[in-house]
Amino acid sequence: MHRLLFFSLFICLLDAKEIHPLHKFKAIGYVSDFVVTKEKLYAASDEGVVSVFDLKSKKIVELIKIEPIVTETGELQPPRLLSIDYFQGKLLLVSIGKDFYRDVWLYEDHKLTKIISQEAKLTIKEARFIDDEKILLATFSSEIILHDNSEHYNRYKRHVTQSTLGDITLTQDKKSVIMSDESGELRILDVASSKTKQVLASQNVDNVFHVAHANGITITAGQDRRVAVYKKGATPYHLKSDFLVYCVGITPSGKTGIYSSGVKNDLQLFSTQTKRKLDTLKGHTALVNQIKFINEKELYSSENSPFIYYWKLP
Repeated sequence: MHRLLFFSLFICLLDAKEIHPLHKFKAIGYVSDFVVTKEKLYAASDEGVVSVFDLKSKKIVELIKIEPIVTETGELQPPRLLSIDYFQGKLLLVSIGKDFYRDVWLYEDHKLTKIISQEAKLTIKEARFIDDEKILLATFSSEIILHDNSEHYNRYKRHVTQSTLGDITLTQDKKSVIMSDESGELRILDVASSKTKQVLASQNVDNVFHVAHANGITITAGQDRRVAVYKKGATPYHLKSDFLVYCVGITPSGKTGIYSSGVKNDLQLFSTQTKRKLDTLKGHTALVNQIKFINEKELYSSENSPFIYYWKLP
């Protein structure tokens, strides 16, 4: 039995390959978040700039610049962008304003409009489109806000937990939001009402940095070096890494997960069904902060640098 197990593990290791990026996009400033459409890549940075790349030419075709903020000493300072989202030709941006409160911007038809001012005194970490009228906001203090942009009011504002927010992600139908925090807990909330639908049996015992979800499967990246996997109707489990796990991603089918692994910032693929490690993506030179699949074989990832990496799986 032991020989058979060793042989199976040996075969798996032989099958695993090292994959290197096919292209590196260089943005203006250190990338904090990005979105990919069929034709373009939008990269938000700490310089208050969104670098817009044409995916065919792989060149920057537009720069969207947020107005600088004036410091107490009278100096002009670029506002760091924290979050970016895309919906039907529109971009949704979150920037750090004066006194560290947030501004929320809508970019449409080459026009930038501030829709929520720092005067609202919100510490928004992420903003996501729900539909053409509504956006979901999540703050560092774990408040969830559904904002109606057409009527300019909050449909609700709920303080979900006393713990600091880790991350949020929407389900593919945008009816639920999955929320993590520094306690390691994972909650599923109803977007329309903010009601808690489920608190998942936690596989993390410390801060959850990042959450990814697809096709009913959720995976998390934890400070406790755990990659937790939750699947409806199945017992949750976790994989152990040898380093803090800062970021995770998942294919649209939910069959393959990926997480940042080790001090060399590798990306480790694994099967969410069998738990088996698959190929390793090598090339990052800084901490990975975003991983996004566009289909089962192609993905993009960013790090704490100006670079976004494009990968294609065999």
